[in-house]
Amino acid sequence: MAKWVLTFGDGRAEGRADMRDLLGGKGANLAEMANIGLPVPPGFTITSEVCTYFYGNGKSYPAELDAQVKAGLEHVEKITGRRFGDAANPLLVSVRSGSRASMPGMMDTILNLGLNDETVEGLAMNADDRRFAYDSYRRFIQMYSNVVLSLEHHLFEDLLEQAKDRKGVVEDTELDVEDLGRLVATYKAKVEKETGAAFPQAPLEQLWGAIGAVFSSWMNPRAITYRRLNAIPESWGTAVNVQAMVFGNMGETSATGVAFTRDPSTGEKALYGEFLVNAQGEDVVAGIRTPQPITEAARIAGGVAAPSLEMRMPEVFREFVAVAERLERHYGDMQDLEFTVERGKLWMLQARNGKRTTKAALKVAVDLAAEGVLTREQAVLRIEPASLDQLLHPTIDPKAERKVIASGLPASPGAAQGEIVFSSEAAEAAVSGNSGRSVILVRVETSPEDIHGMHVAAGILTTRGGMTSHAAVVARGMGKPCVSGAGALRIDEKGGTLTVAGRTYKAGDVITIDGSTGQVLDGPVAMVEPELSGDFNTLIGWADEISRMEVRANAETAEDARAARGFGAKGIGLCRTEHMFFDEDRIVAVREMILADDEDGRRKALAKLLPYQRSDFRALFEIMQGLPVTIRLLDPPLHEFLPHGDRAIAEVATAMGVAPEKLKRRAEELHEFNPMLGFRGCRLAIAFPEIAEMQARAIFEAAIEAGRATGAPVHCEVMVPLIVGRADFDFVKARIDAVAKELEADAGARLSYQVGTMIELPRAALRAGEIAETAEFFSFGTNDLTQTALGISRDDAAPFLSHYVAKGLLPSDPFMTIDREGVGELVALGAERGRATQPKLKLGICGEHGGDPASIAFCEEVGLDYVSCSPFRVPIARLAAAQAALRNRKESGTPAA
Repeated sequence: MAKWVLTFGDGRAEGRADMRDLLGGKGANLAEMANIGLPVPPGFTITSEVCTYFYGNGKSYPAELDAQVKAGLEHVEKITGRRFGDAANPLLVSVRSGSRASMPGMMDTILNLGLNDETVEGLAMNADDRRFAYDSYRRFIQMYSNVVLSLEHHLFEDLLEQAKDRKGVVEDTELDVEDLGRLVATYKAKVEKETGAAFPQAPLEQLWGAIGAVFSSWMNPRAITYRRLNAIPESWGTAVNVQAMVFGNMGETSATGVAFTRDPSTGEKALYGEFLVNAQGEDVVAGIRTPQPITEAARIAGGVAAPSLEMRMPEVFREFVAVAERLERHYGDMQDLEFTVERGKLWMLQARNGKRTTKAALKVAVDLAAEGVLTREQAVLRIEPASLDQLLHPTIDPKAERKVIASGLPASPGAAQGEIVFSSEAAEAAVSGNSGRSVILVRVETSPEDIHGMHVAAGILTTRGGMTSHAAVVARGMGKPCVSGAGALRIDEKGGTLTVAGRTYKAGDVITIDGSTGQVLDGPVAMVEPELSGDFNTLIGWADEISRMEVRANAETAEDARAARGFGAKGIGLCRTEHMFFDEDRIVAVREMILADDEDGRRKALAKLLPYQRSDFRALFEIMQGLPVTIRLLDPPLHEFLPHGDRAIAEVATAMGVAPEKLKRRAEELHEFNPMLGFRGCRLAIAFPEIAEMQARAIFEAAIEAGRATGAPVHCEVMVPLIVGRADFDFVKARIDAVAKELEADAGARLSYQVGTMIELPRAALRAGEIAETAEFFSFGTNDLTQTALGISRDDAAPFLSHYVAKGLLPSDPFMTIDREGVGELVALGAERGRATQPKLKLGICGEHGGDPASIAFCEEVGLDYVSCSPFRVPIARLAAAQAALRNRKESGTPAA
């Protein structure tokens, strides 16, 4: 019989930490904490395989599940001494989701399940606290009605606010048992009015409703959006965790809290967290009440008057610190912990690897390696390569004037400025269509439904919530600046205004937030770019020692080349020479060349371009200081350099002193129905060899000049684009070699160069063996190879490719992550056939995939020598290359270098 339910509690568990795929992260870690003897409330986990069954069988369950759930309840009853549904001594449970990947706030949770009109009295009698019992009951009705019965959360919040207004109090903890009893009755009446049925009283009915709701929440819009943004497969599904309730709302000796074993913003080794007395866990993360710091040091630093957990419950605090340290060493990583204190007893509800900023992740990894908890290789594997992009976000210039209008909590570092928007829908509308607009999402508090707006916003600002609120946790994971709990701000969402200190801001007004200080500033403020140093340099140095592949940069300008060197690029893997032609002074000569009636006219125009090209190439060679520089010959179709439209043609013709009719006629002659497959690349050099000759001369003259100026050797690689086989490559290579030979004779210098090609057409990949007989290197141009292999124009693909990905027909956008089964096979085949001819053939990749970690992993598998990407993705590629090397060695059984 299939095992659908695994139990835990009382110092043992049927699961383990390495069973995340089956139990989800929460279930696996609950089992692990139980196994190592930590105080974990007993419970059971319904595996993620049930989720798969649920969606594959019309939202039904396996036949054996009912009996296994009942057995799981009996396991919990035996340990707790309580019975589920018993009026005198009731067992209450929580029902929570748990995917193998952490998805904070994305799916649904229900607490206090099992309460009804009878069991609430048994709970009150056993706890000797009727107020606590009815407070738990009203919470359960609200949560269950929202999650299972699909009633809006605000329906119950409005009723709660009305009850507080009638009483004349601010906090819900100030309502007495009579107030709560009336509120429970009001809640039940609201349920019946909205649904046409009474609130369910049978505990088993409640349980199965909750289980179904958790499985259903796997496919709710916010979970789908989160999975898409974080590349989490739908097929993983979620587990369901059913666990005995422990209560943080049983008076002044009870509490609930969330903590990190290190600061998730900076990575400093200091316990970091918040708690609430007389509360339940959702109160902390929802931002409904402002929590207090756990440590006395944090309380003093924050100027908080209320006592810390350390002062209020010193014995509990000492036990919690010991547990936190034990869990960090056990898992070898910073932990995100949830806990409850029930009448002075500590219970651990969750341990998971904590979300953190990239700055913090680097410090934690480097520090854990220094502490001997991790090896350097393990530390390198701890950092998500794409997350390094966070380090490139601007911060506020320290010299800039700050007009501070409010302050909150520094929930996620970095700074952002933009137009105020008050809803996620407004945020999406503002930035749609690549408008270039920057927005700050301003909310009272964010909820999981705001995930799409948070994704497009430059930063997030909330008036409520703490450092572990939804806004703070999600913003840190996204690398977005966030200021939370800015209580001085007053938001009128309907009116579209933000008021503070007598001033009113409207939607569209610009503000700046500083997520490192918690400040909210008036208007735009000058920013500065960050510098990569310290822990980054340490870890990326370890990565470079591990890597087999080198990382080069795609760069055409001196500015790009300097940035590439600053980010650690080992050369230039792609210089697109055509980008140098569009300068206002140069494009005139290009157009003269295009309009020339014969070769002599073309050569005269090209002679005007030669000094420009030579100067550009010399700058690149000097900046690279002996590192390889790969220069691609002219690639795009010539019509791209000509004006379009009668007005533009007339203006250019006047400036050039030619007849508009001649310019228009030439543009029409060069017009192509599909220019990406037309007269471009090496085809230009075959039709007009003088173009390739001019470029080769500029490259080699620049190399000679740069070598003499710097005294350092210059190695240049000349790349012929868009070949279909050896014949067209050899034709162009012969012209390049002839120019080199002539210059060597004239200058009395020996040139160090190679001539290779881009493999960007399927036929070239298939004929790689014979091409390698004369080509000295291959660079796979995967942008065009993807277009030609899949028959997709990347300029026109967005409207339908998104449907392919959303419907699972393609695993990802093939222009973002390499299509392993098609394009990848062509790359692998080209590499294999090329090296069969020339074993030491240098192989690289220079398309957009060169900066994508998943594509870099593929490049490692097929044995490429380097990847080349945009300068600002070089750090990402360096780390991804190291991780790919480590994983490839592990899979192949090769020992670390």
